[in-house]
Amino acid sequence: MRMTDRLSSRTLAAVAITAVSYLSAGLAHAATETLNIDNSHSRVGFSVRHFFTPVRGEFKNVSGTVVLDQANLNATQVNVEIETASINTNNDRRDDDLRSANFFEADKNPKITFVSKSVDMKGTKGTMTGELTMHGVTKPLTLNVEIGGFGKMGPGTVAGFTASGTLDRKEYGITWNRTLDQGALMLGDDVTLEISVEAKTPKPAPMAEATKPSGAPATAPAPAGGK
Repeated sequence: MRMTDRLSSRTLAAVAITAVSYLSAGLAHAATETLNIDNSHSRVGFSVRHFFTPVRGEFKNVSGTVVLDQANLNATQVNVEIETASINTNNDRRDDDLRSANFFEADKNPKITFVSKSVDMKGTKGTMTGELTMHGVTKPLTLNVEIGGFGKMGPGTVAGFTASGTLDRKEYGITWNRTLDQGALMLGDDVTLEISVEAKTPKPAPMAEATKPSGAPATAPAPAGGK
């Protein structure tokens, strides 16, 4: 084989390897999707003991993203923001108290955030560990997670998840309580979380309407003589 033939073979091999590398990278990238949390189909709920029974509530406004690889669920990344002032326990007076300095201080802490750090799935069930920031305090939190499923919706993807866990509100500086006559406390410290999330491929941004140059006529003038 001539030297030029050997060089051509090496060049073709290098091109082929480069092409395969780009293709593999493209496929890996395509396998990862960033979905937006759909607030209208998601719920961040909680319950806490009040006297001797649990009282339930929720946060009405939640947003964020889920970075998903359906072939490798352990690579999932979650970033959630909750509007503190959107708390709702079906009692306006109690909700105002929860927004006050007695509890969340919503004016100083308008957001509750959760950022995932690791995921450990066994089939459709597993755990997600991340950092929860609430009332100005950041602590690690592990949630039990279950995948509801994935599906196509037009050109995009829709996915469903549920999560649950427990936290101690005192660890976040939310310590208000009252002692009853017999010595029991009015409120429990453990808060149970009950979360359901639907996430979807974001809709493409609408294309901006073309604008006409300033002073341009709306239509082209007709040729002289009507021709």
